[in-house]
Amino acid sequence: MNRLVRGTDGREWVIRGQMEWRRPATADDFEHDVAASYAPGIVMAAVAAVLAIILLVWMPDDVVVPPWVPLAVLLVALFFPLRWVLRRPWTVVAETEGDPSGERPSERWVGTVRGTFAVRGEVNRIAKSIQKHDLPDFEGPLHPVE
Repeated sequence: MNRLVRGTDGREWVIRGQMEWRRPATADDFEHDVAASYAPGIVMAAVAAVLAIILLVWMPDDVVVPPWVPLAVLLVALFFPLRWVLRRPWTVVAETEGDPSGERPSERWVGTVRGTFAVRGEVNRIAKSIQKHDLPDFEGPLHPVE
């Protein structure tokens, strides 16, 4: 996601966002950054699949399954993976190379926003702040980086 915005001082800002597949490590989360492997999740998914197959194989022939039941099971099974994808953190960067006359220096602001839909709204707020005040909002998720 890239967006080009021009401030009132004439500088052009590039706002871009990138989805992070792993949660970025911060100083606050240092002690909790120890992660095990994905093995427990894979084992639980395999156990659930085996139990579902056993249920289908041992089901008597005279049992009538309504058509909405497999759909409901599929929705329940897809809920957590879909939630995981939609709640991924995004790294948002707003940067400028400065103005041609050299009066205003180059700047780079970086921050993290959680959620696919929240990042769009935040990029719009950052763009409006740059258009109005020539800088991203200090109260927002972006902070200047040297």
